[in-house]
Amino acid sequence: MKLTVPAHFVSRRGICLLALASLWTGVACAQASYRIATEGTYPPWSFKDSQGALQGWDVDIANALCEKMKAKCEIVAQDWDGIIPGLMARKYNMIVASMAITEQRKQRVDFSDKYKETVSRFVSRKGAPEDVSATALAGKVIGVQRGSIQASYLSQNYKNSEIKFYDTPQAAELDLVAGRVEYILGNMVTYFVGFMK
Repeated sequence: MKLTVPAHFVSRRGICLLALASLWTGVACAQASYRIATEGTYPPWSFKDSQGALQGWDVDIANALCEKMKAKCEIVAQDWDGIIPGLMARKYNMIVASMAITEQRKQRVDFSDKYKETVSRFVSRKGAPEDVSATALAGKVIGVQRGSIQASYLSQNYKNSEIKFYDTPQAAELDLVAGRVEYILGNMVTYFVGFMK
C-alpha cells in the first residue's frame, strides 16, 4: 500500500521477524504455535475494538502469516517502547506492528521486506501557523509517541522546541485538544481515522 500524498518524511515499514526466516519458504518447523506482538493503539494498523479484541491491518497481516505457516498464533498487545525489548526477552516470537525499518533497529532485529509506506504529519489546533520548520517551531511544545521514528526525528532536528513524549498517540492527541502541546507529529493515516474524523 502506498499513500500518494505529499510527504513531510516517509518511512519504510516492515514486519519485524527474529529467527523465523525458514517460515517464509514453507519449511516445516518444530514449533507449531507462535506469539505475535502488535502495539494495539495505532488505528487503523492495530487497535482494540469495543470488546477489547485486537483488530486492524497489522492483525490481518499476522493472521495471514499464521494461515500461510499453518501455525496456531496468539496475537498480544505490547506497549510500543517495550516492543523490541519484549522480543529480545522472548516474550513473543515476532512483531507485526508497522515498524519503520531503521539502521538502529536493524542492529537488534531482522525485518521482512517492507510492506507499506506511510507519511508522517504535524497536526495543530485550528489557526496555528502552518510553517512547521525547526526554526518556526523553536520554543513551541510538540507532542510525539515515545520510541517512534517521529520521536527520533524531532529529537535530532527540533532541538530548540520542547518535546513531550507520550506512551500512545491518543495521549498526545488529548494534550493537543486540551492545549498542553501546540503541535503533534505522527502517522497521518492514524490521525485521519482517529481524532480528526
